[in-house]
Amino acid sequence: MWIIKMKISKSWRYFFFFILLMVSVVWLAVVYSPSPALKIVNCDVGQGDAAIVIYKTTQIVIDGGPNNEILECISNHIPFWDRSIEMVILSHPQKDHFQGLIEVVKRFDVANFLGTELDSSTPDYRVLKELLKQKDVAVVNPRSGMKLRVGMIYLDIVWPQSEFLAQYTEEIKNQGNEEQEGQGNEIPKNKKTGVLGAFTSKRDPNDFSVVVIVKYGDFQALFTGDIGPEINNQLSVNPLIKNLEYIKVPHHGSKNGLTEKLLKAVNPSVAVISAGKGNSYGHPHEEVIKLLRDKEIKILRTDEMGDVQVETDGQKIFIKN
Repeated sequence: MWIIKMKISKSWRYFFFFILLMVSVVWLAVVYSPSPALKIVNCDVGQGDAAIVIYKTTQIVIDGGPNNEILECISNHIPFWDRSIEMVILSHPQKDHFQGLIEVVKRFDVANFLGTELDSSTPDYRVLKELLKQKDVAVVNPRSGMKLRVGMIYLDIVWPQSEFLAQYTEEIKNQGNEEQEGQGNEIPKNKKTGVLGAFTSKRDPNDFSVVVIVKYGDFQALFTGDIGPEINNQLSVNPLIKNLEYIKVPHHGSKNGLTEKLLKAVNPSVAVISAGKGNSYGHPHEEVIKLLRDKEIKILRTDEMGDVQVETDGQKIFIKN
């Protein structure tokens, strides 16, 4: 048997390398080309909440989960060269919602951080607050009635109310009702407008959860944090949450989360539940699943599907899993 050895010249090696490089660039451009649709990803972070809202090169992170698994989720859905995040929203300072945000703030250029003044005594939350100061991230304290715009994504804050917060500290009471009207206010980059950790409360921290409507075109999605039945029912009479397309089910599908009143008001076609597979809390509870099934709402669960991906062109909803 004859073995023929072929000698490849350096010029041909460079040519092959150039072709390989060009193919890689084209492949990356196709994979990471900005979509004209809005994408919502509820990240599979175990027993916690973490979501990314993406429109082209604009990203909003809503909660960060109990660990650093949100980083993998981000790397799967945001190009590696994009190191900026336009907004981070923390629903409330409990570990299953804020822990992963520490590494997000460390590794990315976060322009704005939206969170309430409620404090947490945990050392890790102090780390997060200090990190935001060090990186000079603009902090925004939300109030119901506040309307914000992040690129082409519009946000309506529907909870907490100024009157609700005013019960807990004189400092907040003196700020008065700062509800903002209008078609949406562009958030100023690097302008400090709020503070974290201004007060503590004996009340359940879930009741302070930031509840926000994400809007793109005619599509509207409700993110609910961990609000309980009392806040659910208060929100059910808010005209802004009538007939929305999408709801992130409160408190991981706990039986002390979603109420029939809120669900009837929202009347969504899609309900997303973020819960850890085999979690010790029994989330989501069968009462909540039955409530959703009885109304023929499509149920999407991170404990069953991993990352839950929904896209919209501003009208129709597309489930990508």
